Amino acid sequence: MPHSTLPFSTPDWRSQSRLAPLPDARTLDWLFDEGSLTRRLTRLSDDGFSITPLVEGWQTLRDDECAVLDLPPASQGWVRETYLRGRGQAWVFARSVAARSALESGGLNLDELGSRSLGELLFCDQAFARRPIEVCHYPRPWLPAEAQADGLWARRSRFDRGTLSVLVAEIFLPSLWRAVGAQPENR
Repeated sequence: MPHSTLPFSTPDWRSQSRLAPLPDARTLDWLFDEGSLTRRLTRLSDDGFSITPLVEGWQTLRDDECAVLDLPPASQGWVRETYLRGRGQAWVFARSVAARSALESGGLNLDELGSRSLGELLFCDQAFARRPIEVCHYPRPWLPAEAQADGLWARRSRFDRGTLSVLVAEIFLPSLWRAVGAQPENR
């Protein structure tokens, strides 16, 4: 059983207005930045950005994913899990999902992305509309074994284009915060 489908109580995803207590300003800035995370990580890494695919394929989606995608529980969908890397280090764990039915008629071939950025694709296609960002502390069991830690901040948002919806969750790993902390303030 993949780590991402292990039973666990659903995290409490919250909008910025419902977030209490608030994390520090630096964390808030990263969590609620509505620009492309790929572009931001590319800048932070001085163009040393890469993507490592971990899991790609059809799976039963988690209950929290089905709910936000307006799907019945236990719906099938395409799941793509990757590491977003800066200078060779895993900075972000990303999980993107879309319903099978929507992909079959939506004209987006997630299975062909490989090491290319889904986020960049979503930001380059002006037809996609992004819904509000939600955040939570991501459940440790839903992370790959080598990245498991308690209390990691995560964000997710749904991107819609017609009948196609893609849910993208990004979990910020400790190595990212070390890299951010090592950068001069004026970057």
